[in-house]
Parts: sequence; C-alpha cells; structure tokens
Amino acid sequence: MHIRNRRAFVSGALFLIVAIAYLSIGWDYDPGSAARMGPGYFPRMLGSLLVLLGLAIMIGAIRPGATEEGLDGWDLKSLAWITGSILLFAFLLNAAGLVVALVGLLFVASLASREFTWRGAIVTVIALTALAVLAFYYGLGLQFDLLPSFV
Repeated sequence: MHIRNRRAFVSGALFLIVAIAYLSIGWDYDPGSAARMGPGYFPRMLGSLLVLLGLAIMIGAIRPGATEEGLDGWDLKSLAWITGSILLFAFLLNAAGLVVALVGLLFVASLASREFTWRGAIVTVIALTALAVLAFYYGLGLQFDLLPSFV
C-alpha cells in the first residue's frame, strides 16, 4: 500500500481517532431511538459518521489517482494562537459575557492566519458574533450574559 497523499491520510486517521473516542464514551449510554433519543444516540451517530468520513478520506489518499502530497511540520505559532483564543474565551465567558468572549476569541484566533488583515478580522468578528448571539442566546436560549454585568 502506497500512501500518495500523506496529509489526507493523517487527517482521515485523526477522524478515526475522534470517532473511536466518541463511540467508546457513548457506548454504555442508552441510544434510544430516532423518535426518542437517549444520551448515547448523538455520540454513536457522530462516531459512526466520523468513521465513514475518516475511512473515505484515507481511501482517497491511497487511491492511484490521488495527488502526491507530503506532510508539513506543525505550525506551532498558529497552534498557540488558536489554543490561546479558546482559553481566553473560557476565561471571559462568565466574567465578561458572550459578546466580549466571542470578540476576544475571534480576534485572537484570526491572528493565527497567514492572510490576517484587520479589515477581514473586523468583518469576521461582527458577522460571527451576531450569528452566534442569534443562534445560541436567542435561538437556543442558553443562559449566558450577553455583556458584562457592570455595563
């Protein structure tokens, strides 16, 4: 077996690893049925879909017509920006509210991009913050403060 596209193959393998984690975590929970879902339904469905997706990606990486592509090294700077943005969001969510936490998350995460521009970051922050507030606060009714309590 010759792996032609190493990047795709490793991506497929990561999907399989996450799928196995979801399946193993949710295996002991009652799946219920599609009409009456139990706590194990979502982990099993998501795990099954990730298995299929991972296998499809891995098979595509070894097929004869696949593009030859190597595996690049880790971009530790971008990884640090993304990880930092998630930690900042977790810290700010209860202390400063959903809007401030999302703005912080999106600005810091956008610094990880090689194509970063302030204009693009501002447009992205406005659009995604509005979408997230509409979906999670108003649509799903999640109990987060929108803004800091001192405002």
